[in-house]
Amino acid sequence: MDTFTADQVHVLVRDAFMRCDTSASNADSVATALVAAELAGQTGHGLRRVTSYCGQSLSGKVNGHATPSAEKVAAGTLKIDAANGFAYPALDLMQDLLPDMARQCGIAIAGISRSHHCGVAGVIMEKLADAGLVALMFANTPGAMAPWGGNKALFGTNPIAFAAPQSKGGAIVVDVSLSKVARGKIMAAKQKGEAIPEGWALGPDGEAVTDPNIALQGTMVPLGDAKGTALALMVELMAASLIGANTADKASSFFDAEGPAPGVGQTVIAIDPTKIGGENVLDRFADMADSIAAQSGARVPGHRRQQLKQELMANGIGIPADLKAEIEALGK
Repeated sequence: MDTFTADQVHVLVRDAFMRCDTSASNADSVATALVAAELAGQTGHGLRRVTSYCGQSLSGKVNGHATPSAEKVAAGTLKIDAANGFAYPALDLMQDLLPDMARQCGIAIAGISRSHHCGVAGVIMEKLADAGLVALMFANTPGAMAPWGGNKALFGTNPIAFAAPQSKGGAIVVDVSLSKVARGKIMAAKQKGEAIPEGWALGPDGEAVTDPNIALQGTMVPLGDAKGTALALMVELMAASLIGANTADKASSFFDAEGPAPGVGQTVIAIDPTKIGGENVLDRFADMADSIAAQSGARVPGHRRQQLKQELMANGIGIPADLKAEIEALGK
């Protein structure tokens, strides 16, 4: 395995997308997001996604030339249409518009419809926290989990992400998939030819499996049993039903090039903490972070990932030779 700088990895990924019927601006946005996932240590949302993403652009399942559009329907309400393209250009548009709306109104919401896989949701929310905002994101995904007691995949793994700035140190970042593990980890295991631990997923017959191929045909085990599926329902209502996006059971797969566009949704809420919390609010956030860090063995959510990013930026990102060759061959 060789190592490469973040800029080199960005060029590798961007060029692959441009060869696979994706516009230069969209390829740049997607490459930035996938490199950010690698820097966060979330490789299942990083370079391992390039082949399936490119296949979807080539087949037309994803419109690689889509231009997202935004409509400000109220002072604190933004509707964004991702136009069945990749999610990242639409999320970039949200990042451009939502912070000023939140500062003006104290709180603002953006709903992104006709969207796609949003990658590492915590990285997206961390950008808003770095701009001084408290941020919360709901994202629904294609069907992967059954309601508690059921057997049909009605909910996605449906990540929830939260980030808050503090007066010292990096943002506090919470990012949880509502399945026991993210489905991308199973896809990564499939690509590597590795087994998955028992307890991650169930096969089509409802039995626990360790073969990732069978796991991808079945359902994911929810985080916290019934509590996880209750939260997944909340995400479906907030990220799909609220904004008119496809619910999980109607969304096509993020992993293959067949079928219609997934058409999922993301809802982002941004809050200016000083409007309700006053000038010292970031100090109070820092006090809570310090209380966690003061306990031996405990760590502030998000800080390990920020440390890893610094290490990878300094030492380079490792890419297996077979994966690099696969990416370089795309579109040729």
